[in-house]
Amino acid sequence: MRVVACPDKFRGTASAAEVAAAIADGVRRQFGTQAETVCLPVADGGEGTLEALGGPNRTSLVIGPLRHRTEAGWRLEGDVAIVEMACASGLLLAGGAEGNDPLAATTAGTGELIAEAVASGARRVIVGVGGSATTDGGLGALDAMSPLARLAGVSVVVACDVRTRFCDAARIFGPQKGASPPQIELLTRRLERLVDLYRERYGIDVGEMPGAGAAGGLAGGLAAGLRAELAPGFDVVATEIGLPDAIEGADLVITGEGRLDASSFDGKVVGGVLEMAAEAGAPVGVVVGTRDPDTDLADWHPPAAGTPATSLAVLSERYGAERSMGDTLAAIREAAADLAANLV
Repeated sequence: MRVVACPDKFRGTASAAEVAAAIADGVRRQFGTQAETVCLPVADGGEGTLEALGGPNRTSLVIGPLRHRTEAGWRLEGDVAIVEMACASGLLLAGGAEGNDPLAATTAGTGELIAEAVASGARRVIVGVGGSATTDGGLGALDAMSPLARLAGVSVVVACDVRTRFCDAARIFGPQKGASPPQIELLTRRLERLVDLYRERYGIDVGEMPGAGAAGGLAGGLAAGLRAELAPGFDVVATEIGLPDAIEGADLVITGEGRLDASSFDGKVVGGVLEMAAEAGAPVGVVVGTRDPDTDLADWHPPAAGTPATSLAVLSERYGAERSMGDTLAAIREAAADLAANLV
């Protein structure tokens, strides 16, 4: 029996790798040597993408979001580089929403990482864009990479965790980055001016481009200046780690995330795994820390009739908030064992 453990992180509690290992341990406790477990931590282009794609093996000193110098990890494997913008321009580096300066926050450090990756031999760069402190439309990154001609011939893929339009970035994500209503209006006007600037400078209209607003418009800036491809983050990560092949022929797939809500089925890990498993005919268990009271697996619309069985385990509902938060990995192990017993 082959079981694939392919969860996202439980934000603030456990990394995707830790969750996958706990799931695998729970399955082995249930079935012993009968179970072959395959651990493939997944991400959707947001925080955790670098870890899911192998973790950092390089470190660079770059400009942080508020222009302090910061060490940022990234990965170079052959001629493929993985850059996670949160490591260079992330909200946590700015001290969270309380410490951030939304008007001054810059993506320059992310641009420096991309430029260094190319200088180190990368011919393909994957950029994960979640967890940003910035709403500079990617202008800081483009300026830091100037002249852009030195990146000619390099393929850049932006793993987007949202489909937000460029000029909507400030309105939708500004509050969580510490922006006040007047600052959001100012940032929106800046983004609107950048649409015109990028059209004039690069011949690319990012205004209506799906996902261009990811990371405060960094995705749109890279699409304009570097001709980057904006792709659904889950699809990028799943392809890179070989998730479709792993799920094909699996007897059981178990995924999960910290909180299940309506967005879980719209480009996020849980929805992506459910769809892949349905196409492969494999039953799916989903373990989550909490959920929106109005959300259940019944809200996911399978792509075809005859979808295999699914089952949901919500840790807070099974074990209570104190244990599910304080001993998360043990709770995940128990829930995974139960899911495996019920679905196989």
